[in-house]
Amino acid sequence: MQLQSIDDITTSHRHIFLSPHFDDVVYSCGGTLGVQVSVGLRPLVITVFGGMLEQTALSSFAMDVHRKMGFSQDIKAVIQTRRQEDAAAMDVLDVDYLWLNYPDAIYRGDPPYYTQESQLIGGEVHPGDRWIDEELAEILVSLCKRLPDTVWYAPLGIGRHVDHQIVCSAADRLTQMGAKVNLYEDFPYVVRQQSALIERLEEFGNSLEPGLVEMSEMLHLRQEAAAKYASQTAVNFGDESALFRTIENYSHSIRPVETVHLERYWMAH
Repeated sequence: MQLQSIDDITTSHRHIFLSPHFDDVVYSCGGTLGVQVSVGLRPLVITVFGGMLEQTALSSFAMDVHRKMGFSQDIKAVIQTRRQEDAAAMDVLDVDYLWLNYPDAIYRGDPPYYTQESQLIGGEVHPGDRWIDEELAEILVSLCKRLPDTVWYAPLGIGRHVDHQIVCSAADRLTQMGAKVNLYEDFPYVVRQQSALIERLEEFGNSLEPGLVEMSEMLHLRQEAAAKYASQTAVNFGDESALFRTIENYSHSIRPVETVHLERYWMAH
């Protein structure tokens, strides 16, 4: 079910997943969502950078991103398609979802803040984006006060995409309040570079403890839901069979016991 605003979130949402973009939580935590729904829980996925925009002049970098995803240069049409993909993925998993109105990094700034891949992924968050971190943190803190028993899930920030960094930073305010926050392994960034996970954990001073969710029976659901983001498949994996294989292989590699598939989270202790 799609929620229309923060006010629609209730105490029945005991597990809230923060997704920087439309695909991040399904790619990274789809099995966990499946497990929770199967035992009668109502997880909620909040996509932070899900805002609809009027047409503005696109940077050549944003145009290139659109092209790689097979999109036109019509921003509204692109976001509409991505929202439709997200709704379809959420329906597969049968989870509630909410889109916040912050624009994706490639659309922010005049002149644009991020004009090349190295600034977007692995770069520093632009000073002009700090207000998003602060405002998002305020929203999360007020939600946490209203829903003190909620367990939160946020990106660890592997690969250091600026939007993932912002959401991870805002979620840190929840940790400081004593809320239970599970940081998920950003997929597919975690499989792209062998050392990326280790480097990110070092940035946390190696202070995080791992926790595992056994999701073998939900592997097919995570794969099926992930495939609904059709615009992202080619650019991230090549084709759908490679997407399925990458999910299967990584979830098995966490602890390579026969036929066991896991999702791993990292928590402050």
